[in-house]
Amino acid sequence: MPLASGLYYELHGPAGAPVVIMSPGLGGSGNYWKPNLDVLTRDHQVVLYDHRGTGRSDRTLSEPVTVEAWVDDLLILIDAIGAAKASVIGHAAGGVAGLALALKAPERLDKLIVVNGWSKLDPHFARCFAARLHLLRDSGVEAYVAAQPIFLYPAAWISRHSLAIDAEAAAHVAHFPAIATVESRIAALRAFDIDAQLGAITVPTLALAAGDDMLVPAFCSEHLAAHIPGATLAMMAWGGHACNVTDPAGFAAPVIKFLRS
Repeated sequence: MPLASGLYYELHGPAGAPVVIMSPGLGGSGNYWKPNLDVLTRDHQVVLYDHRGTGRSDRTLSEPVTVEAWVDDLLILIDAIGAAKASVIGHAAGGVAGLALALKAPERLDKLIVVNGWSKLDPHFARCFAARLHLLRDSGVEAYVAAQPIFLYPAAWISRHSLAIDAEAAAHVAHFPAIATVESRIAALRAFDIDAQLGAITVPTLALAAGDDMLVPAFCSEHLAAHIPGATLAMMAWGGHACNVTDPAGFAAPVIKFLRS
């Protein structure tokens, strides 16, 4: 598969169709979006990629790690595939990068979908970040990976998929980024604050949230929709932070409607 300035990426779907770049969350792996590919590739050419420092992309990072650097990587991808512009679907950290791209280079964005995202640090997920960092530093990667489903999925979904979660844990540990990389990525997210600039975003935007997300409160998406001119809000009643994984069909419905509008 191709690399663009050290970024690993994959192309899925019909060549020549409108381009959608899928930007993952804190974990950084493009594989996060695999449950959504079948639906999205019917009408779009979909780009999956691993964030720099994670997965199959270049693991070397220059300090400091910033959201602005993630924006530059999105522009690198748009250029690499030869597109004038693309839509971006970003989950959490990926959505934050999409918002920053909408401010920096709106002419390169067709539409933006921010999934369980935010415009500035909220005290609740600041606590979650701190707890996860304590696990990683004090108990190690295995403990961090073991606890991760609690932050991502609803309790009932974890119960029904416990064996599959356990089976995937070893792979997650084996491909885990350097601890310093995770610390730097969290620091970048903690420093991110474009709240005062939301009114300057002109790109058509969908803020999508799950009402039961225990990591990023749904009111963060409500805030985005209320302060970005012309933005649309889609609220899933169930699904947790990783709602596109737990309920792919429920996720796809508002996403496809927005992309076709």
